[in-house]
Amino acid sequence: MRTFRLLVVAVLVLIAITSCTKEQKASPTKQVRVSATAAYEKYFGPAPTTDKGTCYAFVIYFPSATEPGRVVPFPFFTFDQNSLKKVATERLLGGMDVGSYKGEFLQPFAPGTRILGLAERDGVITVNFSREILDTKADASVEKALLNAVALTLSQFSGVREVRMQIEGKESGAADGKDVAKFLGHGGLERQPLKPEESTVLPPSPPRLLSVTAMKEKGAKEVEEVNIFFDRPLEIKELSITGADNNRFEGDVYHSVFDMAAVLKPKDPSKFKAGLPVKVRWKVTDKLGRSADGTGEFSLEVQEH
Repeated sequence: MRTFRLLVVAVLVLIAITSCTKEQKASPTKQVRVSATAAYEKYFGPAPTTDKGTCYAFVIYFPSATEPGRVVPFPFFTFDQNSLKKVATERLLGGMDVGSYKGEFLQPFAPGTRILGLAERDGVITVNFSREILDTKADASVEKALLNAVALTLSQFSGVREVRMQIEGKESGAADGKDVAKFLGHGGLERQPLKPEESTVLPPSPPRLLSVTAMKEKGAKEVEEVNIFFDRPLEIKELSITGADNNRFEGDVYHSVFDMAAVLKPKDPSKFKAGLPVKVRWKVTDKLGRSADGTGEFSLEVQEH
């Protein structure tokens, strides 16, 4: 359980994993494959296995900052099947601007935008946003990416045949003096579903390292483990951690739950303090054979759990 808990305090991209720790009973000894949407398997390959409970893997489509009008798939996990669509929409609304992805994704939702409701009936999902979304000054390509991101993110789930979007409960007409129909691109026609456009999806980049974080028990003087977090499940081919003097830190290295992090159990924990400059050399391959290697220098973060 200790390695599993480490993921809870990682970086923003791993927040979804915290929900996989909730409401767990006694962990089964048999490895069970995470249930994944077809979109997840298309862009990230077979889902990982876990013995820590039932989890679900899906994709969030974030608008690209480098190619206007395009979206980028990103993997997420959650525990509660009943909240999959709500969690996905909330994560899309929250944006993604951390680690090695900083500046690569747009935040097309205007500040203050809230999800007022998400309803599903007969395969039709309707997500209702607050009026703040209409205040965006984004151009047409950004608005298109926003709408397509919502449509693609929600349409990936089993049984969904249509995705609709409302603003303050309206699909056309005016909300707080703003033209909802124009914003939604309906051309004045009422109750038109959003159409997911697969052609706008950019292929995922090779795997990336996101952060290096040491963990210790609350109140403890020394760290227990040092975690190197990646952006997706993968296989670690090579990994080493050195100090500013290029001397390698000794210890055992192993995979965490979901294969999204390497964990170093240091031989000498006293060396790891907050702010310590560490160099990481890695070589990894994801489940679809995309490989990456590199060297990076990081300022060590220390978290308590």
